Amino acid sequence: MVAAAAASNGCNSGISISDEIFGNIRQPKPPPSLPPPSRYGSQKRRDWNTFGQYLKNHRPPLTLSRCSGAHVLEFLRYLDQFGKTKVHAVNCPFFGHPHPPVPCPCPLKQAWGSLDALVGRLRAAFEENGGLPETNPFGARAVRLYLREVRDSQAKARGIVYEKKKRKQPRVLQHQPMNTSSNNVVDCGIGAQNGLHGHGYSFDPSEGLVMVGSSDGRCSAIPACLS
Repeated sequence: MVAAAAASNGCNSGISISDEIFGNIRQPKPPPSLPPPSRYGSQKRRDWNTFGQYLKNHRPPLTLSRCSGAHVLEFLRYLDQFGKTKVHAVNCPFFGHPHPPVPCPCPLKQAWGSLDALVGRLRAAFEENGGLPETNPFGARAVRLYLREVRDSQAKARGIVYEKKKRKQPRVLQHQPMNTSSNNVVDCGIGAQNGLHGHGYSFDPSEGLVMVGSSDGRCSAIPACLS
């Protein structure tokens, strides 16, 4: 009776006797894990957290709704202290030298390319976190002018020309010359027998074309009708 009751309970609960004895109780399958974020998405999230921390430490503290383009400029200038790019001053003997032979006391700053990419990520993160495009401080005109000024000044100081990447033009397939070798061309005789009066012609099986030659030396190709 006990074994029958145990068997009955095991059937009702969906767990077999062997599972109860040996502890082999099946665990539910975990939900499928989400794919890991991309490198761009991870960097964007880190940049957004860094900017949020900057707003909290601001004196006085700032909220995102009160943030303007001027505050974005303060944030970009604040990041210069963590830069790793040597930007020569005007009175430096290596001003405009891309590869100075010896070190100089000029300060390190954030490179223009790093700042430009940073502003692009923060601009996207602002709208992803509920911000409106028309109130996006990272797209303010003052920010665009500042980035342009940094680009031009660093180009002169470092002797580097920043050029926009040109879009690759689609490749145009060139016309391949028709193979008229004697191995692939079958001479079909005079065209008068096939309705091509006064024209000699030949058939190219590899191309599926009929080469028609006229008496004046000109040659043209027409599609062959194969049954």
